[in-house]
Amino acid sequence: MSESRASLPPSEQGQDSKGLTAPVALLVALKIAAGTLLGILVRLRTHGELNFLHSLFCLFFSVNLLICYWEICLFFLRDRIGARAGYWREMQRRTGRPPAHGFFATRIRLTQVLSPAVWADAWAAYCYYDDSYADRRTFGFNVDIANGFVTPVPTLVLYAAFTVGYPSALVAGVIGLALSWQWVYMTSTYLVSFFVARRHTLVSRRDMYIYIVAINSFWILCALLGVYVSIALIANGDYRVLGL
Repeated sequence: MSESRASLPPSEQGQDSKGLTAPVALLVALKIAAGTLLGILVRLRTHGELNFLHSLFCLFFSVNLLICYWEICLFFLRDRIGARAGYWREMQRRTGRPPAHGFFATRIRLTQVLSPAVWADAWAAYCYYDDSYADRRTFGFNVDIANGFVTPVPTLVLYAAFTVGYPSALVAGVIGLALSWQWVYMTSTYLVSFFVARRHTLVSRRDMYIYIVAINSFWILCALLGVYVSIALIANGDYRVLGL
């Protein structure tokens, strides 16, 4: 991609043809909502009841699957992240608008919903808060790529298992325990590395709490809950902890 092209917002980097557009935030919300509601509706249809823990994990797994796609895009388009990070920093200096707000408010064509260039741009915007994603030598960059390639399949297995109660609780518990513990460990290590590297001194306290602490805390807390549920599945030998 040429430098002039890289300096454009995501909505102007694709084809020049017109088409229906929607804000990135709306498309993200619809994808997560669809993934969450699918599991809830399947459980309601097959078991005739709702369960809070199951609904929460449907949400968490749907978010992780979306992020996994972004992380795969990060890997394949890693060479352009630095240039795009410059675009978002310049936009912030020019408008005073936080890059996260700017990215999610960007309107893209519906034909771009699966465009790797659009979703890799999420990392370019995030570089304003943590520039390790523009440096492939950092822990944050590599651990997120690993999550993107390694966790989609076990996430889908647990999504199905927590919804319909198959495979056996022992199998689901073992998979869930391994997956949840690595989320706890890796996310906690990333959070610690952010502060050890003193990256928090480069952003405002408000941005640090919103985009670093809050986001990663959600991952850690849901993963800790996953550890608890997985242990219960193994110990009980059934899905009663999830109301099945």
